[in-house]
Amino acid sequence: MRKTILALIVSASAGSVSLAAQESPGVAILERMRKAYDGKWYNTLTFVQRTITAQPGAKPDTSIWYETVIGSRLRIDIGDPALGNGMLYTPDSAYVMRGGALARAIPAGNPFLPLIMGVYLQPAERTARELAAFGFDFSKTTTGTWQDAPVTIVGAAAPTDTTSAQFWVDSRNLVVRVIGNVRGTGGMAVEIDGYERAGDGWLGTRVIMSSGTRSQVEEYTDWKVGIPIDPALHDLTQWKTAPHWAGRRP
Repeated sequence: MRKTILALIVSASAGSVSLAAQESPGVAILERMRKAYDGKWYNTLTFVQRTITAQPGAKPDTSIWYETVIGSRLRIDIGDPALGNGMLYTPDSAYVMRGGALARAIPAGNPFLPLIMGVYLQPAERTARELAAFGFDFSKTTTGTWQDAPVTIVGAAAPTDTTSAQFWVDSRNLVVRVIGNVRGTGGMAVEIDGYERAGDGWLGTRVIMSSGTRSQVEEYTDWKVGIPIDPALHDLTQWKTAPHWAGRRP
């Protein structure tokens, strides 16, 4: 389970985006996404996640995670938050926590934070800089179809290209698929489905990650958006002592 989620990060530096990249069609799509929910998208999010992982020769493993998002910072508690086991992710870093103490710091980021949160809350150029480390080529875009609906594809010049790092955006300006050689994901294809209205924005409540015979399915429940969250929850030094919205769980 931990190996799967740690695979969804990269060690490359985001670097900077050139003027040419800022004016590229891919960045224009990021700007379109931002404008669609300008001033409306929630800045905080909490939810309970049922995580099901499967791989050859092993019985599927099911666990409950508690997730807390403030802007582009994600805290994951694996099991009872009182135990202090989990991760903290940003677009360019990751921190592994064991028993409330820092076990490992990784100079790596989570590509999904810019794609499902940051893109709606910050300038498109910043989102492009954060995503640059993951191998997306903003000079390439095309169109295609996903689940019988039209999509815009960023990172590929043709819908037949399934190897370039790319994300697919639907007519609601929501990311529904991420595939290709996205750095740090181990080649996993990611589908974001089950979108539900969340405040004036949306939340994909079912995420499927797959690569060959390996898979991880995430199902979200009990979500709340736009609520006050104590920043101490994202403070590594207060990982076990900060009051947690989920409380103690059996």
